[in-house]
Amino acid sequence: MIRVLLQPFRFPSRRCVAICCFLFFAQSPGFASDRKPPAVEPATDFPAVEVHSSENLAIAAEPYDTASRLKLFRVNYVAHGFMPVRLIITNTGDQAISLKDARILFVTAAGDRLQAAEPSDVERRIVRVSGSSTPTPNPIPIPGLHLPHKNIAKAIEQDFNNFEFQSLIVKPHTTEAGFLFYDVDGISHPLQGAALNLHSLRFANGRELFYFEIPFRKYLASHGKQMN
Repeated sequence: MIRVLLQPFRFPSRRCVAICCFLFFAQSPGFASDRKPPAVEPATDFPAVEVHSSENLAIAAEPYDTASRLKLFRVNYVAHGFMPVRLIITNTGDQAISLKDARILFVTAAGDRLQAAEPSDVERRIVRVSGSSTPTPNPIPIPGLHLPHKNIAKAIEQDFNNFEFQSLIVKPHTTEAGFLFYDVDGISHPLQGAALNLHSLRFANGRELFYFEIPFRKYLASHGKQMN
């Protein structure tokens, strides 16, 4: 069921991973400990971007909805109804940008405003589906779809630790990037007609920036997609 945002998006606190979890991932096939986020590039290098020249800020949204891209993760999130979206924020100005109060919403074609999922949301979904007696279709056949239940939480936690957007401040003349995961379960083509909406971003002096609306049609068009 689609969850509508009722409260501001809050960046999760940094999660600690026990030494035993680290050893498990380092030694298990398909769970390499050297998985790294993609190289950080300016937001203007991506097709789905909005630039506010007067505020010296550019923000891009890059969905990870293909088999080749999903190999970055330990779990096939799209197959379980979650859309990973890489957020890239480039600050070319002389003032820091605060995301402490930011609201970062996935707005569907139907107008639902979705907040980013927590690891516990993803874990509950995957455990429920994996425990079902009815096989779940797998539109993108990559490793990590059917994990033993005892490994699911570890895999999700590691992915969020490695890839989730963490920064609360974007310093002057820097770019910050990371992933947010949105629950789009039940939507046949979640990127079609959808957008990422960001507001309540502020300069270091407290002045609020204009909101950003980044339509995913720019991403779809750049990849020659009619639907994802």
